[in-house]
Amino acid sequence: MVSGEGFIVSVSKVEVVAPELPMQEHWLPLSNLDLLIPPLDFSVFICYKNPSSMSFPSMVGSLKNALAQALVYYYPLAGEVVTNSTGEPELFCSNRGVDFVEAVADVELHRLNMYNPDDTIEGKLVPKKKHGVLAVQATGLKCGSLVVACALDHRIGDAYSANMFLVSWAEIAQPNKPIISAHPCFRRSLLFPRRPPSIDHPSLHDMYAPMAALPPPKFGVQSEPLISRIYYVTSDHLNRMQALASSNGVKRTRLQSFSAFLWKTVAEAAAAGVDGQRKVVAKMGVVVDGRKRLSNGDKNMGSYFGNVLSIPYGGKQVEELVEKPLSWVAEKVHEFLEMGVTEEHFLGLVDWVEAHRPVPGVARIYCGHENEEGPRFVVSSGQRFPVSKVDFGWGKPVFASYHFPWGGDAGYVMPMPSPIGNGDWLVYMHLFEGLLSFMESKDPQVFKPFSWDYVLSRH
Repeated sequence: MVSGEGFIVSVSKVEVVAPELPMQEHWLPLSNLDLLIPPLDFSVFICYKNPSSMSFPSMVGSLKNALAQALVYYYPLAGEVVTNSTGEPELFCSNRGVDFVEAVADVELHRLNMYNPDDTIEGKLVPKKKHGVLAVQATGLKCGSLVVACALDHRIGDAYSANMFLVSWAEIAQPNKPIISAHPCFRRSLLFPRRPPSIDHPSLHDMYAPMAALPPPKFGVQSEPLISRIYYVTSDHLNRMQALASSNGVKRTRLQSFSAFLWKTVAEAAAAGVDGQRKVVAKMGVVVDGRKRLSNGDKNMGSYFGNVLSIPYGGKQVEELVEKPLSWVAEKVHEFLEMGVTEEHFLGLVDWVEAHRPVPGVARIYCGHENEEGPRFVVSSGQRFPVSKVDFGWGKPVFASYHFPWGGDAGYVMPMPSPIGNGDWLVYMHLFEGLLSFMESKDPQVFKPFSWDYVLSRH
């Protein structure tokens, strides 16, 4: 039993859900791109408003039955990560199954403070993965609403992979949709290194380094704690950012425009010395999915389950980011992104990891140096988060978000589509508390704390 902001979560049952048709035990190596991911879990939680047609026990039963079937297709999720003889992580497809937690919370959906997920979600509505690769929790609320949450080992898959699994799981649960629309691909040969390897591209050495050559990421060690917040940003404000970020006939994407706006805002906070010390350089990375870059006519890449990520980044003087117009900042975002959006970059990254194995590599944006000053953060993209497709048979979600208080000393930002489908965004931010306070006070019309009035009145 755990307590949250004025409510208590009571665990009623914990069991292991195994695949309906177990496979023969076997080993599945992690790809070179998986090996770039440190041992971290990320979570996603999905809220359903009072599905009156079904009781909590019947919904849980449906979730478990569908999960057992989904694990036949997604069999690695029923396995365990172990360390092999070279000291590298490897996936043992053991058919162990997935820990499934049933819980009840004495709170109504509209009373959950989603603006502050550290108090409402962390350790309460999202499971703490203790075994295996995946953990699931279903929590029934006082009003009859339901929260479904998952915690996944990031070394096994990225957000794209989690999205595929969630959609397949939901499709299987629906009574009139017995088959899944897309089958996951676990062919590690799609990410085999080249012979001979080619790691001469300067972007590889600018963006990544062997762990032995850098101070390790300071997981769990910060001078100031990073905290999580969820905001909603309206389509009108996103359109204005895009207009200001575009110039000379070049239209920037919404993600590039928002990232530029955020980079500039973080620089303004650093220039103002919000943590008591003026900083000189602000660094921002943007997560790039390499599936389209590596597809080369192979349809399997579009359904590949694993990590296919790179994190190009840029660092600029704080004063420069503050003084220059948003269009200039957006141009700098575009420039450093260009280094990480090509097929050659991803092929080279696979080769780069191979050249340094078994020494693990790490994205430089995550590793600060004692002689470097300034904030660092990463912007991911949850725009493909399939909120409307995660319907287990009792209606579409009214709210869903990733949750990733990852413990490093670099910030993390994840923009996602609003469940309303009107072009607005929900934005999960894991940043320093002083920085978030600065952003809210400087641009309160942009960074609006999430409230249930935003979605429940529209459902």
